[in-house]
Amino acid sequence: MKKVLAIGCSNSKKSINTLFATYVANRMENTVVISLNWDNLILPLYSPDLEIEAGIPENAKYFKDLIQSADAIVLSLAEYNGLPTAAFKNLWDWTSRLDMKFWSNKPMFLMAVSPGGRGGANVLNIMVNLMPHFGGNMITKFSLPNFHTNFQNGELINGNLKEELNKKIQLFQNSI
Repeated sequence: MKKVLAIGCSNSKKSINTLFATYVANRMENTVVISLNWDNLILPLYSPDLEIEAGIPENAKYFKDLIQSADAIVLSLAEYNGLPTAAFKNLWDWTSRLDMKFWSNKPMFLMAVSPGGRGGANVLNIMVNLMPHFGGNMITKFSLPNFHTNFQNGELINGNLKEELNKKIQLFQNSI
């Protein structure tokens, strides 16, 4: 069985991105899904001075170890004002201090989910371009707009989006 790390890039306890990343990861066959728990990733705001004074926090090392232990990553981006969340960016900054290629070339299904009509398009485009510089191996991507309209009772109900997602899940699963 392959181990898939599901990451919702918002530290909200009601994160639609965590919900959707876990939903997608669980739709794959012959996998064990580990959902990232942000309670285990509380970190101080990155600062070069703090790094010199105190070193890299254990929680950043824990995150890198999670990546290393996974065979693949399903990552769903939250968009705050067109950019990744501060929590995700801070985790990224600390982890990159351990290894600039911290995504370790793991196959990645990159998504963005939003309650609005653009489906996190800005953050998805930013991260598609940024990932390769940090060892991200993006196999496919997906954007889900209007989350509360298109995803109800734990299921994607928009037929066109569901068909597109199923094709991308199959493509991703074939890569791992």
